[in-house]
Amino acid sequence: MAKITLDNLAHSYLSSPKSEDDYALKELNHAWSDGEAYALLGSSGCGKSTLLNIISGLLEPSQGRILFDDQDVTHASTADRNIAQVFQFPVVYDTMTVRDNLAFPLKNRGASPQYIAERVQQIGAMIGMEAMLDKRARGLTADAKQKISLGRGMVREDVNALLFDEPLTVIDPHMKWELRTQLKSLHHEFGHTMIYVTHDQTEALTFADKVVVMYDGRVVQIGTPQELFEKPEHTFVGYFIGSPGMNVIPAAIERNMANVHGAELPLAKAFAPLSGKVELGVRPEYVTLTEGEGLPVQVRRVEDVGRHKIIRADLFGTEINIVAGEDTAISPDMTRVTFDADHVNVYVDDWLKEGEAA
Repeated sequence: MAKITLDNLAHSYLSSPKSEDDYALKELNHAWSDGEAYALLGSSGCGKSTLLNIISGLLEPSQGRILFDDQDVTHASTADRNIAQVFQFPVVYDTMTVRDNLAFPLKNRGASPQYIAERVQQIGAMIGMEAMLDKRARGLTADAKQKISLGRGMVREDVNALLFDEPLTVIDPHMKWELRTQLKSLHHEFGHTMIYVTHDQTEALTFADKVVVMYDGRVVQIGTPQELFEKPEHTFVGYFIGSPGMNVIPAAIERNMANVHGAELPLAKAFAPLSGKVELGVRPEYVTLTEGEGLPVQVRRVEDVGRHKIIRADLFGTEINIVAGEDTAISPDMTRVTFDADHVNVYVDDWLKEGEAA
């Protein structure tokens, strides 16, 4: 297990990058605690896999260092970093049995036959393949092969870190929840440092202690699922986390009052004069559709999704979403919205701005 430090780290796939836009991974300075489970979350092309491959040693960064504990491993090979990595698509030895595939990393490290047998049996049970241990990998389904890959990544107890690059892509949907739960149980049992790349917020939020949200080659926020939901530090985090995502509404702000197209909205905090692109961010869960007070809206449609209703509305030309209880009656007279002032965030040029007590 290891603490992982990213020191002035950046990477460009160009030989002579001339500007920040030429970097697939823009400058990072972060320290990730020993023994925690992290999820790298973001849309395709945001730099998640680039960062993971730098951590694993498959890619050498254009600048900066990466440290495991206090040891500089920037130029160290993958083998010397003592990590295990599971890729998006299964990598197995078709001519070997499932048992031999799982045992392979332990045999390479010279583990005792008794320990190998016990550990392989334990991992086989964990991935639900006990009954298939003596079958050859050739001919197995893609999701069965990926379970072997997952098992081989988890079989060693002495690794500095376990890295997963969208490992559940080919797994049957019914198995995904079970495997995520097993990975989390493994983490709690052995305390490995785990880093899990995904574009799926459900995978990230159910797996990780801390979620690392990436956007356009940057880490825009590291936090617990609750922190990402309650206090997105960037509008992308608010948009990407939650379903529906956070409403983002253009506004002008003077002290503790927001002005939205001439309509005033009181805020819980006061702000110094703000310049740039100023917006309010409020989760749909903290917006209420009413009859007599608040800002005027036009309801476009109401979607009943079972546990609650999602109301799609127009606020001065900006589409907003409202979450209402399943038993909430929606009438044509409901043409106004109110916001819970304690849950309205202010953003300047997409970054969260902290105010003072009003």
